[in-house]
Amino acid sequence: MKQLKYVFLGALMLSVSAPIAAQEGQEAVEAVKQIISSGAPDMAKQVTAIYKKNKKNADVINGIGRAFLDAHDVENARFYAELGTKLKSSDSYILLGDIAALSDDGGAAASYYDQAIYFDETNAEAYRKYAIIYSRISFQSSIDKLEQLRAKVPGYPVDLPIARLYDNAGKIDDAIKHYEKVSLDQMEARDLAMFALKYNLVKEYDKSLNVVEQALKRFPRSSSLNRMGLMSTIAKDDFDGAMFYGDRLFNKSDSVELKDMDFVNFAKAYIGKGSYDEAIKLFRKGIEVSQADKDAVNNLRKEISDAYMKMGDFNNSVKEYRVYLDNTSSKTASDYSTLAEMYYKHAADLQGEEQLASIRQADDIYKDLQQRFANNPDVLAYVLNRRGTLNVIMDPDSKQGLAKPIFEQLMQMMEAKADRSSSDNSKLITCYRYLLSYDLLVKDNKAAAKEWAQKILTLDPENEQAKAVMAL
Repeated sequence: MKQLKYVFLGALMLSVSAPIAAQEGQEAVEAVKQIISSGAPDMAKQVTAIYKKNKKNADVINGIGRAFLDAHDVENARFYAELGTKLKSSDSYILLGDIAALSDDGGAAASYYDQAIYFDETNAEAYRKYAIIYSRISFQSSIDKLEQLRAKVPGYPVDLPIARLYDNAGKIDDAIKHYEKVSLDQMEARDLAMFALKYNLVKEYDKSLNVVEQALKRFPRSSSLNRMGLMSTIAKDDFDGAMFYGDRLFNKSDSVELKDMDFVNFAKAYIGKGSYDEAIKLFRKGIEVSQADKDAVNNLRKEISDAYMKMGDFNNSVKEYRVYLDNTSSKTASDYSTLAEMYYKHAADLQGEEQLASIRQADDIYKDLQQRFANNPDVLAYVLNRRGTLNVIMDPDSKQGLAKPIFEQLMQMMEAKADRSSSDNSKLITCYRYLLSYDLLVKDNKAAAKEWAQKILTLDPENEQAKAVMAL
């Protein structure tokens, strides 16, 4: 039942306030709230006096009970809710259902909401809360209950609570289908943000932005809506739009709690505009804000490394990436490979000994990776293939034979595989071609070279290099 409680409490955040303010007895209920908050020693006596003056007014009685529940006084909340049931008040049963839900008793809560419907078949809140509390027991029963509301109150936007249920259940397509049936004017800011998010998740970025643009006319300072605008514009690589929504989120939203992804997305807008320094400032600010989340902080470090690389600052990029790598608890082969490739790509911008040193650094990282993942055949094959390529670059005439032991090891691995893929065969051909060239050009051993050529032709009958060697 604990899961039911959390579903229910989350949904309660979507609830509209009880309509006491628009009914007789508003002043009485407000007076009760004041008495409760004051903590007066004679609180019970004062509240009782107000009740006695309004004991035939179910709205006031329910308002009193709701005031106690809001103050976490469940005992008094239940007392007044039960008084309300004597007047056959539908809202009193809703209050009892809320109390049961807060006590982790989802079954009792659903029963109370059902009784609320019995006493008033047009009480939309009772249907809505029944559907929420029952959704984890029988999702379809919850949907059916809301469809009953559609029949009882034809003008009520039933598709909105249905969309929320599908949304909470992670059924994105169904949620979108029902959100689309509701006028945007009938949705609150949170609903609109969730609707926009659903479009974003299915990559309908223009539709997401359309919801955001319309919604901001009513809720211009909604952080959720401005966040969705930023997310969708970044997804479209619309950096001008992202700058607009990023400014709104960071500087023109109420009660905004910035998240690490907010900093990432706004920083990406700056990167898209070529303002790398501003982007890096945002990433670093994100690290300050996200200190409690080590993974978020480390992801931001990687973003800083990427930003430095894009602005052509290799040294700072590598420095930040190494900090990221040092703080990654479960390092993957890809983490190390990325660092190696950073050195390899940087070598293209260098010449002479500096270029060789950068390639050598990449090879050293792959060598370390080879040892770390020695028992992982897929990683090992990838690493040996990359190391072979790098050592060919460092030894272009093959006189030192730097790549020979590497390709021989890779060859043995591939030949031992019973079910080689096309990628495996491609690696084998690479090994054979290197060994062919080594025997032919370095060792001047035509017979050995032809043996490698024959192996190549077995896998690639039209290979021109192998044909040429066989013709020698």
